[in-house]
Amino acid sequence: MSGRIVVTGAGVLAPNGLGVADYWRATLAGRGGVAAPERLDLSPYPLKAAGEIPGFEPAGVVPGRLIPQTDRTTRFALAGASWALEDAAADPSAAGRYDVGVVTANGCGGFEFGQRELQKLWSQGPQRVSAYQSFAWFYAVNTGQLSIRHGARGHGSVVVTEQAGGLDALAAARRKLRDGTLRLAVTGGVEAPLCPWGITAQLPNGLLSEVPDPHRAYLPFDRGAAGYVPGEGGAILVMEAEDAARERGAPHVYGEIAGYAASFDPPPGSERPPVLTKAIAGALDDAGVRADQVDVVVPDAMGVPAMDRAEAAAIAEVFGPRGVPVAVPKTMTGRLYSGGGPLDVVAALLMIRDGVVPAAVNIGDIPAEYELDVVLERSRALPVRTVLVIARGLGGFNSALVVRGVRP
Repeated sequence: MSGRIVVTGAGVLAPNGLGVADYWRATLAGRGGVAAPERLDLSPYPLKAAGEIPGFEPAGVVPGRLIPQTDRTTRFALAGASWALEDAAADPSAAGRYDVGVVTANGCGGFEFGQRELQKLWSQGPQRVSAYQSFAWFYAVNTGQLSIRHGARGHGSVVVTEQAGGLDALAAARRKLRDGTLRLAVTGGVEAPLCPWGITAQLPNGLLSEVPDPHRAYLPFDRGAAGYVPGEGGAILVMEAEDAARERGAPHVYGEIAGYAASFDPPPGSERPPVLTKAIAGALDDAGVRADQVDVVVPDAMGVPAMDRAEAAAIAEVFGPRGVPVAVPKTMTGRLYSGGGPLDVVAALLMIRDGVVPAAVNIGDIPAEYELDVVLERSRALPVRTVLVIARGLGGFNSALVVRGVRP
């Protein structure tokens, strides 16, 4: 084995596109999915916009028997995994008994399912509560359902580190593939927090944008930034060792998961600085690349001024002032929690494939002191071989992952 762990399949569910092709087409066109949601009435809440996935119908992509026992987040996961395996032309049943595993991330759980069953408990009594409530709400349910659905009897786990979790899950899958525990991994993260319980759970952090105009609600790195907009969806990937992928005749290799590192910020009030730079430097070191060899950075882009300022400072410290193009595709989707990192990884892989960096939407008034070269107004054509993706979770989680192109 070469030791290189590559992505051979992807399934995308984003507010601006279902499937890799639709998502990428929308992203390059600057077509966003942040709007007033159709499935959720936001009038009782201070926020007025969200990244909702329109038109997702589980029938046809999710087995009918699973629909009554799953939350929307699990239906996303089931659809994404099926699309990713199809994209990779991978058949888990053809692998060894314990060669296929599942590692997912989740930050919100099955909020909508849980809320519905709790309402039944209050209004109709315990006898009306679904037996599926025992697991449909749980953070690990996507790993379990995907393992059962695809007969993946190998290693299975879940990572819960808020928005950083999606990158952490890919890294955990990479470790299991590198040490030979697995031959093929289904991994990534998706979320579905757009329901009354899900929104209410986010209100206490005080970081949600209350700007009513969907085009001005989420402005990461912009002078008008006023908080983040929540979104749903994410991405599920198929990962395997490069030699194994080529041996079985995988139709394509999107790229390599080349490096990863994580760090944890000190608690507020400690007077110690954030340590995002340690995660970035660690990921570059793990990948064996220098800062000047990174072609694009895809940041976490919280949209909260203090957090944007800290991330901008970390990027400028590692890469120099305006030292690397910065792509912010999340301006078109909102903040997807554990789904955000894997979706950004898909965007990074497509930048490498097509040699183009998508422009952010809605933002443009970026403070000079941020010292960032954010790609704005129009996509930028340039050779892309190495991309750094950053994700930060509330509570101090920092993750950085290096994606690199693989020559045939």
